[in-house]
Amino acid sequence: MQKKILFISYDGMTDPLGQSQVIPYLQGLSKNGFQLFILSCEKQAAFLQNENAVKKMLDGYNIKWVPINYTKKPPVLSTLKDIINLKRKAKQIDRLYGIDMVHTRPGIPALVGLWMKQTMGIKFLHDIREFYAQSRVDGGMWNLQHPLYKMVYRYFLEKEKQQVAKCDGIVCLTYAAEKIIKQLPEYKSSVPLAVIPCSADMDLFDPATIPAAQIQQLQHELNIGEKDVIISYLGSIGGWYMTSEMLRFCKRLSDKIPQAKFLFISPHLHDVIAGEAAKHGLPADKLIVKHGTRAQVPALLSLSSYSVFFIKPCYSKLSSSPTKHGEIMAMGIPVITNSGVGDVEEIVNKYHGGYVLNNFTDETFDAAIATILGNKKFDADELRSGATDFYSLKKAVEQYTAIYTEILCKQ
Repeated sequence: MQKKILFISYDGMTDPLGQSQVIPYLQGLSKNGFQLFILSCEKQAAFLQNENAVKKMLDGYNIKWVPINYTKKPPVLSTLKDIINLKRKAKQIDRLYGIDMVHTRPGIPALVGLWMKQTMGIKFLHDIREFYAQSRVDGGMWNLQHPLYKMVYRYFLEKEKQQVAKCDGIVCLTYAAEKIIKQLPEYKSSVPLAVIPCSADMDLFDPATIPAAQIQQLQHELNIGEKDVIISYLGSIGGWYMTSEMLRFCKRLSDKIPQAKFLFISPHLHDVIAGEAAKHGLPADKLIVKHGTRAQVPALLSLSSYSVFFIKPCYSKLSSSPTKHGEIMAMGIPVITNSGVGDVEEIVNKYHGGYVLNNFTDETFDAAIATILGNKKFDADELRSGATDFYSLKKAVEQYTAIYTEILCKQ
């Protein structure tokens, strides 16, 4: 009999993250014989726009999607409402289908997973994709000077200890996080623990499949000339993503490479990107900002010679595996990034995949730019091979299948 797995996500399946870092895994697990249920919180605008696209992605797989509304206001109270709704719906799904295991990401979903473990005896896979409570502080979402957020922070820290102590299995994204988790007093060595980085869909992010006509069309649309050198940025901005520092770097690079242009492939806050560029003196004609669908992203990335991303180096980011890194590597593009984030520095060094900066001073920027000006050649095939080795979706699905099986077979 097929084992029934409930996957709970506070990110919507109609959000980009749901489509890149949830559904592809679950499609693979469905093929490997599991019956899956997705319980997700959907933002109204994205849901209206992308509901049919998500249903199409799930068509033909043994996956049932149960979306509920995400609420945002007022702070804290809206989250409590979401938790109540998630618990109610999770209990209903279990009553109807008989769930064998609940698989959750950290934060709100993990609260529900722990509750299902404690109240229903359902096996619980704790997918620690970030150190949640600390990440809210590091990302500026929770101000510990505010008594309410200080109380919420302490509550989640305590729940995180219980989740590690009570779960039946753990997944984390980085070897840096694995070391930290294994040192926690609550961790039991008998509990299976797997390191599974954010994966890249190697079939989608494959430069060999992009038609030359599509590239030419994008170059024309975005006013990219034959001699232009494109440095891209992929993904959302704000929070941990250091937009100001990236655009300051872009300005210094532009001063040294006059033919450089900077392509921000980003879904929102385009005015913020333009504002930061202007603040640092980067001419408007050097900046290209484009929202691309998931299907369009590989072709947009293929325009670039390098891709830059700076992420705030802090404790919580040791648990982070930037999705963009695997996708960029899969396209054979070297990165310009910073140390102190998950395993990124080790991966870049192992696969000769670009430049890692240790800080954000002008001197460090200029040293990296001098190296870039030295015309060091990067092997696109080696980069893509490295992505296959470290970030491939196929490998991730195999690892998830193994830990699912190990947990479900334990008495």
